[in-house]
Parts: sequence; C-alpha cells; structure tokens
Amino acid sequence: MNLLDPQGPVAAGNSTILVDSVFIMLVIVVPTIFTILGFAFWFRASNPRARYQPGFVYSGRVEMVVWSIPALTVILLGGVAWIGSHQLDPAAPVPGTGSPVRIQAVSLDWKWLFIYPDQRIATINTLTVPAGAELNFQLTSSSVMNTFFIPQLGSMIYTMNGMVTRLNLRADNEGKLQGLSAHFSGDGFPDMMFDVNVVSPLAFPEWVANTAKTDAVLNADSYKKLMQQGIEKGRPVYRLDDPRLFDLIATQHIPPGPGPELASEAGRAHSGGHDAR
Repeated sequence: MNLLDPQGPVAAGNSTILVDSVFIMLVIVVPTIFTILGFAFWFRASNPRARYQPGFVYSGRVEMVVWSIPALTVILLGGVAWIGSHQLDPAAPVPGTGSPVRIQAVSLDWKWLFIYPDQRIATINTLTVPAGAELNFQLTSSSVMNTFFIPQLGSMIYTMNGMVTRLNLRADNEGKLQGLSAHFSGDGFPDMMFDVNVVSPLAFPEWVANTAKTDAVLNADSYKKLMQQGIEKGRPVYRLDDPRLFDLIATQHIPPGPGPELASEAGRAHSGGHDAR
C-alpha cells in the first residue's frame, strides 16, 4: 500500500501533490533550522564578536523578509493543492481502453461488498478489474459512515448510508493491490481490508464467466444475512439475482443495519450499553 508507488493516473496525481507539497515546505523548514542553529552558535556567550543591540525594535527590511517568504510559500502551496485537487475530482472521467466497468461498492460491518451490475455477479472483500479500463464506482454504506481507499489507485472517498458517492479510477498495470477502510467503524475495523486483483483485459471476461458459475445467489434475503455484524475471513462470490439491489440499498428500500455493536464484554461494561454508535 505504498502511496509513492502509484499504479494509476489518479494515484500518480495524488503522489505528485504530496511530493511537491513536501518540497515546498522544506524550502522554508530547512533554511529555518540552519538559521536557528547559526544564530545560537553566533550569539553564544563566549563569542566576543557578536554585536548585541538591545535597543533594536523595528526594521522594515527585516519585516519584509520575515513575512513575504512565508506568505509566498503559503500562496504557492495553496495553489498546488487547489489546482491539483480540482484536477483530481473523484467524479471526473478517467479515460481508458475498452469499455468502462461499473462497480457498486457497499461498506458493511465489517466487510466490503462489490457488485458488478452489468456482469450480474458480486464479491466479498475482493475486487477484480481489467488493466487499462475506466472504473466507474458507485459507493454507499449499509449502516455507519465508512471510507473506501485503494492507496495505489488513489482518491479516498466516504461511503454514507442513504446516499451514493461516485469515484472514477484506472489501474494501469496487472498485479495484486490492497484496499482498506480508512474510517474507524467498530471492533472489526482493522480487518476491513480487501484484495484488488488487476488482470489483463482478456482475462477479465474469463474471470466473470467462472464467477457466474457459483451456486450462491445474492438477493435481498442473502444481503440481509451479509449485513449482520461480523468479519468475513473468506472471499465468497455470488450470482447477482437482482441488478437493482444497489439502488434498493442506497434508497433505503432495504432498511439499513443498526451499526456496529461492542463485541467484547469489557467494552459493554465500560460503555454501559449495547450500541457503540
């Protein structure tokens, strides 16, 4: 999950903003550190050549330098962040090769559900995408607010119950990446991670065909079982029975879950209740 090893254009843009911001701040930080050390050394008590001016109160030239350099740095840093972040608008198109892939992500307690409405399949805690294709994500939550983040593809974004957020990404290179939840949501939060498998455009249809052969079916009833609080150790896959399932979740036609509850007896005793929200 190396932020400085981007595997897509959005992550590359994020990495550029991060590196540029660090170097801009170092332009101020490094000279300031050396100046502090230089002043301490020159004005030490044993240096007879140091000229003290206790009556010195104001100098326009000194004030100009002291305030103009930080002001220019803040303007430059703000400009880099402003322009860069607008160029990386999560909903902005990310052109790719081949047909875009629609993926609907639902954050559960404590697992991730990925629905492929066009392919009529769904997966838990594993995301398989073709290299080079534009990935159109729609995201929501089954209960409490959460955060979807694939560090090497970029753009952390929130998932919230009753609304849909959009995110467009692209993975340029085949390989295995890691995704995670970046927002605390209860006891199982540390295990709320998922695999991202980037495969070749030719291998993706084969994976879809193999996944569609599963006997497990995802519909409103099986989804309600998935909503139950718990950590999923495996990587189950499903055939999607109703392509409208995500819309039913996002519009709350399927009632949202109650949210995480404390799993440990010590936690219940400390809180004095059963609901950790």
